[in-house]
Amino acid sequence: MPPSSQLDPDKYKRLRAEARAPYRGLRLFAYCGLGASAAIGGFVFFFRVLAGRDLAHDVPNLALQVGAFALMAWLFRFEKRRADRAIDRE
Repeated sequence: MPPSSQLDPDKYKRLRAEARAPYRGLRLFAYCGLGASAAIGGFVFFFRVLAGRDLAHDVPNLALQVGAFALMAWLFRFEKRRADRAIDRE
């Protein structure tokens, strides 16, 4: 229960969850930024592959960008689920 009666119980739960994982917001921001970077890279390499030039170089780079985007999306979803569970536990 909140130490002060002026504090909303939902806000108190969120603050306690944030105190247990203080850099969660920073990690989510990093996942979004790195995912956006991978999406832009994937977009560029997709059209380079469509152009058909230097496929030996561009196809592995496209695969790398797609993999990086998938990893960032998975890490973001994983972290959001953990945050939701932490708030629900409070």
